Amino acid sequence: MIRKSVIQIAAPALLVFMTVNSYLAFRHLERIQQSDSLTQESSDSKATVAAVLQDLTDMETGQRGYLLTEDTAYLQPYTEAKGRIGTHFADLRSAFARRLDSERALETQLETLAASKQAEMDRTIVLRQQGYRHRAFLLVGTNEGREDMDRVRSLVASLLSTEGERFERFEHERGAILKRAFSETILANACLLVLTSCLFVFVRYYGRLLEQESAEARGTLSASNSELERLKSALGSQAQSNIMAIEENARLLLDEYGSFLPQRGNEYIELIKDAAIRMEELRKNLRGTPPALASRPTEDTGKM
Repeated sequence: MIRKSVIQIAAPALLVFMTVNSYLAFRHLERIQQSDSLTQESSDSKATVAAVLQDLTDMETGQRGYLLTEDTAYLQPYTEAKGRIGTHFADLRSAFARRLDSERALETQLETLAASKQAEMDRTIVLRQQGYRHRAFLLVGTNEGREDMDRVRSLVASLLSTEGERFERFEHERGAILKRAFSETILANACLLVLTSCLFVFVRYYGRLLEQESAEARGTLSASNSELERLKSALGSQAQSNIMAIEENARLLLDEYGSFLPQRGNEYIELIKDAAIRMEELRKNLRGTPPALASRPTEDTGKM
């Protein structure tokens, strides 16, 4: 009973442990994926911030080249960078929407300075296109655009530093998560292996005990069958002797006293003899031997 109870408890416990182990593995995987997503987001933000600075640099290079040469070929990189910077700022706004207020403020300042620098470059290019070369260079000489670019570079450096720290923090957290997940997975699988092995050993041990008990039960049953056969044989012999004695006594009673007995007495003696014959047939049937036909005496000494 105790062995059966142990199996009934251990098997569900093993299933529960396997379920918990699977849940922990799923949670670790989910946390790793979340950490990877944050790390990738930080890396993308760094790349976007650097791309904004590159866009402004390309625009400034195109502006200066056009102002100096009035060659419209210099406006091509300016126009391309002007088209890219809007997309980059849209990506930054989306990435910084869930950030701290201080980080969002830096992104807003960068976008404002970039817009101011872009407006300054647009004014100089328009003046140069209208033939006001000197006025365009006077506008450049105010250093308004250079100051904007210096502040842009400072903000970009701050944002890149912040994103770098954030990236390193996420990388560290990711490593810690991986290490913890690895340790917990090894521990959980080791416990699961030990529990499974113990249950397997106990089941085998329990199976051997059942085989041993079955063999002992078969031996006991065989001994009981032998004893029963001996008892049946002894009882059969005793019954046969008693039946023969009854039949013989009935015959002798008819032979010696049949003439003195009334008709009812002779009938009773015949009934006793018939009962003895049927008992003998029943005894032989119980022993598994075909019953022999009992012959009734041919000479009837009973008198009416």
